[in-house]
Amino acid sequence: MKKLFIVGCGGFGREVLWLAKRINAEYIHSRKNPEWEIAGFIDDNELFHETTQDGYPVLGGCDYLFNLNEDVYAVIAIGSAKVKKVVAGKLAAYQHVHFATLIDPSAIISDRVQIGVGCVVCAGSILTVDITIGNHVIINLDCTLGHDVIIRDYVTIYPSVNISGNVEVGGEAELGTGAQIIQGKQIGKQSIIGAGAVV
Repeated sequence: MKKLFIVGCGGFGREVLWLAKRINAEYIHSRKNPEWEIAGFIDDNELFHETTQDGYPVLGGCDYLFNLNEDVYAVIAIGSAKVKKVVAGKLAAYQHVHFATLIDPSAIISDRVQIGVGCVVCAGSILTVDITIGNHVIINLDCTLGHDVIIRDYVTIYPSVNISGNVEVGGEAELGTGAQIIQGKQIGKQSIIGAGAVV
């Protein structure tokens, strides 16, 4: 098993914990050893240190990982694209920390999808064909991505977003819950698309 730390202990962090448990359960169901040994949460907010979230400890801030003497994995469970980028840059300096990509067993993804490191694909999402996903991208619950979509690094796609074919989403953009992106559109870097918007 690979030791996994979830960076961010807020609501989405607890959802990512559930996702990691679902992945382990799928491995066990397939008569394989679980993939992840879930070590706990990392959060730079000291108010959470030495507390527990859903039965797992908040061990400390990112510096906690710096002091480890073993290869470990981290996944950044932070929705804010800007904060996610800062945290990823900090952790990338630690050579023994590798970024985990977590994909829910219920996600439907073709074999013609490229997914970068540190990504999270949540339950109920569908990714069709010839899609490129950058690093540290969050695709939340029940999203759909059509053919030839490009999602750049650090993008956060909130629940129930539908992206039609030939769309490109620039780095660090955030697509709000329920947004609909029609075919062929280009979403600029660091754009914020409001919940329920039609683009």
